[in-house]
Amino acid sequence: MKYKKWSLAEKLEILACSEEIGAVETCRKYSVSSGTLYSWKKKHDNNGEAGLKVTYDTRSKELKQLEEENRILRKLLSNKEIELEVGRELLKKKFGTSDPRKI
Repeated sequence: MKYKKWSLAEKLEILACSEEIGAVETCRKYSVSSGTLYSWKKKHDNNGEAGLKVTYDTRSKELKQLEEENRILRKLLSNKEIELEVGRELLKKKFGTSDPRKI
């Protein structure tokens, strides 16, 4: 069974429906496990709508963006290091020395 991400509006709708027709029928109608429904209900009772909001999505999106930026910067740095090494090798061949201080 595939995991489904429910929006805040969907969660509120399902909770309202469970109050009207009962938990078992609501779980069947929306294909939600009873554990998930009762977990949502508990969070809603304790913290209201804020308890049902998804907080990990925004952090993980930011984290993914930062990881991608980090990957790009590492690639740029490695390319620059390769360019510098090629330049050093060309200087060695041109001046015939392995000691850069003698240049």
